[in-house]
Amino acid sequence: MLENIRLSFQGIWSHKMRSFLTMLGIIIGIAAIIAIVSTIQGTNKQIEQNLIGSGSNNVKVQLYNGDWTFDFSYESVPDGIPTVTQDTLDQIKALPEVEDASLYLSRQDYDGVYYLNNSISGGYVNGIDENYFDTCGYVMKSGRGFTEDDYNNSRKVAILDENSAQSLFQGTDPMGKTIEVKGEPFVVIGIVTQLEKFEPVINSLDDYYTYAQDTSGCVYVPDRVWPVIYQYDEPQQVVLKAKSTEDMTNAGKKTADLLNGNLNVSEDNVKYKSQDLLEQAKQIQQLSQSTNTMLIWIAGISLLVGGIGVMNIMLVSVTERTREIGLKKAIGARKGMILGQFLTEAVVLTSLGGLIGVIVGIVLAEIISKLNATPVSISVPAAILAVAFSMLIGIIFGLLPSYKAANLDPIEALRRE
Repeated sequence: MLENIRLSFQGIWSHKMRSFLTMLGIIIGIAAIIAIVSTIQGTNKQIEQNLIGSGSNNVKVQLYNGDWTFDFSYESVPDGIPTVTQDTLDQIKALPEVEDASLYLSRQDYDGVYYLNNSISGGYVNGIDENYFDTCGYVMKSGRGFTEDDYNNSRKVAILDENSAQSLFQGTDPMGKTIEVKGEPFVVIGIVTQLEKFEPVINSLDDYYTYAQDTSGCVYVPDRVWPVIYQYDEPQQVVLKAKSTEDMTNAGKKTADLLNGNLNVSEDNVKYKSQDLLEQAKQIQQLSQSTNTMLIWIAGISLLVGGIGVMNIMLVSVTERTREIGLKKAIGARKGMILGQFLTEAVVLTSLGGLIGVIVGIVLAEIISKLNATPVSISVPAAILAVAFSMLIGIIFGLLPSYKAANLDPIEALRRE
């Protein structure tokens, strides 16, 4: 086998230009497939990151009225929707897919949050429990968080995120200053930020509207104070931290089922639903995958053409080396040895083409990434599979020429000039 490989490289090197042109179809096909697969994987990761973010694995379970989240600013709470009890929250936390869970209340506010003449029109006011920041992966940037006394005494204190702090205070220090939330005074005690920040890639206006809707920021207050500024006995929403990205869908669905089990409403369209970002990401990925699969099949045609080229050149090689084959048979070489030699040469030729194709494909993927600002993710299994496939092409398309060489009549072969 090693001798056959050595002879194969010797034959390839002695006909460098012919060998390169023979491998060209294989190189182009493998390079195209590697580039396409790398771009697909990179795009899929970008889609997942854009929707899910930096790996916080958070899932929101909210009350819906049909296809829209229930808006308590304009809709009264229907009968039969209880507040979430501590017992229900403990059941949610006990789910195998859930690492942590928190209750919160939320309103998008257009004219209710002010500091002097500045407002956060379109921002959010969230009433949160003691565990909210830990569940969502937030840390204090400055100031302090809510204490047990803040909750027990229903203190009117607020924590801002960086966007709301900038909108309200325009770069000045907000600590200790008083803002108005629906006419009620709240003292700012801290600024909160995400532990792992993530900025989604925005390449179009649609992306902007999808990912850039919360630039006005959020104001956080203790949930015990919520009835002072809005209304009593308002049902909470739930935010989960799943144990892994793959657990997000099941965690959201199981939590929604638990909450819906406590509902006693006549309207079928009022129920808790999970904001299944992972499922959205998968649907978008599948949509792009179907298009890219067609591109892979098109690239595969060049592999077929390359394989035919290999078979053609190997047939020429058999014709050129007829006397050599006849001489080897005359001194005792068996059919298997001749067949193995030519088959090895075909496999080495296509494998070499496959390796070069992988390198070219990686370079091509990086160039596409730089030119189009699209991410790439080089797939090692795809590269290994591509080289293995090129070897298979060598076996399939080298079999006929090798069989022809092995079955040459030694006497007739020696007569050839």
